[in-house]
Amino acid sequence: MHIEKITSSGIVAVIRGASAERIIPLAYALKEGGVTNLEITMENPAAVEVIKELKNEFDDSMFIGAGTVLDEETARIAIMAGASFIFSPTVNERTIKTAKRYGVISVPGAFTPTEILTAYECGADMIKVFPASVVGPAYFKNIVGPLPHIPLMPTGGVTAENAGAYIKAGAAAIGAGSTLVDGKQLPTPEYLRQVTKEAKRFINEIQEARLAYA
Repeated sequence: MHIEKITSSGIVAVIRGASAERIIPLAYALKEGGVTNLEITMENPAAVEVIKELKNEFDDSMFIGAGTVLDEETARIAIMAGASFIFSPTVNERTIKTAKRYGVISVPGAFTPTEILTAYECGADMIKVFPASVVGPAYFKNIVGPLPHIPLMPTGGVTAENAGAYIKAGAAAIGAGSTLVDGKQLPTPEYLRQVTKEAKRFINEIQEARLAYA
């Protein structure tokens, strides 16, 4: 697996609390808006079932992974369920190595330059800078300067309004949670239209920023 699956569209939807029944219509709404990378967070008791449902429904047309993975045991469970990438809020070397052992993408969370470099040297494919809202896009520009070879992804407080600024500052992709989709919301036709509309906004902002950044 290569991170191009994530960087091509430039966005991962972070979905918390969704049930297996609600996840399919939410995923279709995101896909219609151009968002095809979905992170299912593992603190949700239904996470394994949700990942399996998504893999069965979409196969390779959507890229499904697990988030909030704190240890190697949880990483392996998620991978066995079909997760193609493992996101973590922290740097855990054993979790990174477990992901690489099974050939899936590893994206640990880091904050300082030392943490970012350490995670990358441990084998991470991309680094999730979390919580990004604390530092904003300017931080990424400063990090990309000395560490241009490390793909960075802001998560936490990323909106359609500031997504472009992160991309222009050098982020390889962004992670969007409740600002894009709320897994606990009932998938009413009205809400699904809202999710699709917001997904399109994110995609447009990212594409426009990349054109400007290029």
